[in-house]
Amino acid sequence: MQHKAAVVQMVSGADVHANLRSATQLIAEARAQGAELILLPENFAVLDGGPLSQFAEREGDTAALLQGFLQEQARSTGAWLIAGSMPLSTRPACSGEFAQRVPGGRVRPACMVYDPQGRLAARYDKMHLFDVQVEDRQAQYSESRSFEPGDAPVCVQTPLGCIGLSICYDLRFPELYRRLLEQGAQLLTVPSAFTKVTGAAHWEVLLRARAIENQCYVLAANQGGVHNATRETWGHSMIVDPWGRILACVESGPGVAVAELDLEALAALRARMPIQSHRRFRDGPC
Repeated sequence: MQHKAAVVQMVSGADVHANLRSATQLIAEARAQGAELILLPENFAVLDGGPLSQFAEREGDTAALLQGFLQEQARSTGAWLIAGSMPLSTRPACSGEFAQRVPGGRVRPACMVYDPQGRLAARYDKMHLFDVQVEDRQAQYSESRSFEPGDAPVCVQTPLGCIGLSICYDLRFPELYRRLLEQGAQLLTVPSAFTKVTGAAHWEVLLRARAIENQCYVLAANQGGVHNATRETWGHSMIVDPWGRILACVESGPGVAVAELDLEALAALRARMPIQSHRRFRDGPC
């Protein structure tokens, strides 16, 4: 069975309401092209708008600006909506327990998944934080100053397939995607704000590698433009098939890329080349 999916590219700034207006237009454009699954980029609601704690929300607070927006967008469009990343002030709640607040003034960078009825279906917190030096005008990125990392891989079952969630810098850690594959992933999502420098060097090759080695569709929604005097992102949001072919891409500026996902073709590929069963190295004791 085939389904259409879309990746949304934005150039988010410090104005949350302007970013949400842009997201609304792009979500509508993706839906008009038949997308049943829509992926927003990392930091879709705010990018470099000061301390992220001021925008943070408690998970489940649908009266809050961002979660209310996402719930309404999913419900009004009737699409699955994967909301890139947004700051949450609470850790994921364990069954039967209240969610703990993130200590130390930090937040969790969370990817929220909403079903077509506007219900929260899954949450993934970014596990790998971008604490690096880059040869661009910003030079130093220190996400751990603002973020507390997540601690668990997350897959979510949907009518479009089993989706393995990740965020941006996670892309450089193939062991995460192998865990997602072991949990049944057929699609991998990579909402990002890849810098122009690192994106030009590594973005496409990493996305295609994750698709090929895991025999999964990869949906990658990036930020794509100039955000302020020091921050510029690479763009080139794309959908890659399990053979590593780029099915759709938007290079720069706001836009959407839409492609069909064929799970029967995916299953046939895995049957012809059963790399999962051929693995020699697996987790566990020697």
